[in-house]
Amino acid sequence: MPTPVPAARHRPGSPTSPATRAAPPGTAIPAPPDAARRRDANSRLPLVALGGVSLLCGLNAGLVRLEVWAPVASQRAGDVHGLVMVLGFLGTLISLERAQALGRSWAYLAPGLYGAGALALLSPAPVRLGQLLHVEAGVLFVAVYIALWRRAPRPLVAVQVLSAVLALGGALVALLLDIPSALAWLIGFVVLTIAAERAELAQLVMGLRADRALLALSAALTLAILAALVLPLGDRLVGVALAVTGGWLLRHDVVRHQVRLPGQRRYLAVALLAGYLDLILAGLVLASFGLYGGTGAYDVIVHGVFLGFAISMVMAHAPVILPAVLGRPLPYRPALWGPLLLLHAGLVLRFTGALGGFTAAWQAGGVLTVIAMLAFLVTAVALVVHG
Repeated sequence: MPTPVPAARHRPGSPTSPATRAAPPGTAIPAPPDAARRRDANSRLPLVALGGVSLLCGLNAGLVRLEVWAPVASQRAGDVHGLVMVLGFLGTLISLERAQALGRSWAYLAPGLYGAGALALLSPAPVRLGQLLHVEAGVLFVAVYIALWRRAPRPLVAVQVLSAVLALGGALVALLLDIPSALAWLIGFVVLTIAAERAELAQLVMGLRADRALLALSAALTLAILAALVLPLGDRLVGVALAVTGGWLLRHDVVRHQVRLPGQRRYLAVALLAGYLDLILAGLVLASFGLYGGTGAYDVIVHGVFLGFAISMVMAHAPVILPAVLGRPLPYRPALWGPLLLLHAGLVLRFTGALGGFTAAWQAGGVLTVIAMLAFLVTAVALVVHG
């Protein structure tokens, strides 16, 4: 066998360097890696903007549901508030990040359809149009995750595949039945997505056994969601599964040891721990009262998961995940604490008002959570621009 010849080494900028060597006439010279990354990031900006518009529209719809002043006082916006926030905002951003991980152009159709579906829900077009777009997005989202699983057939990726199936199931249930019936499916989508993402980021600490444990928890949650379709107490099983999943994350995540550390690690730890506690609270309330056990309990369940857990996770991981999507750094700054603390202060006030029947406190807490998310959006944009 001939001995391989080692590749010649070139000093950057030397005449024989690959970056400066003359190319034959008509040969396209590849762009520098940084320029290519910036170009790819710029191509994703319309999809990021679509998710941002869905967030703003969802916050407006949330004010409508709180029965306070809203920039656009549309009853229809209040009716589709949940789909706009979960599939329009979170679905767009999550599927965009997964499409980037897959690296296939067709995968970007999923976030595009999620965002377009949210706008269609808010437009004068028939509501079914937006719901059909969300179903189509869900099919593509499942295909993206299956492709990722074929690339890396690991338990954590299987959990993510399951989360996409629940997102598709939620869109179908909302289309064929009604939006409240889809709530458990959408909760499962958000919880499994974030739990798998967190387990992947903390894998060195959680270990390989965490993969199998989370897969078992995910299967139990999915079975409980399916049982809720046919069993009168099925929604309470969903609550038990949520509480157990939140307790498992709280017990095994390394961030519980990082609260005393300075800077970004403390910010991350506080955001994650608060999110886990909100998830446990929502699960316990659901297990105790059921999904329709009262208006106050319903409010705690829905917003404990989608605001206390999901948005807290978005705030926690934004300095890590958004730079990968935007192609620009989002440096940690102490200013990020403001929206995080305001969010959870608003949730405490909101939950107190909801469970105690104090309408004014419930409304004030809801408004505070809207202000917190707007403040986070403005702060994140400012940090990216000046980063």
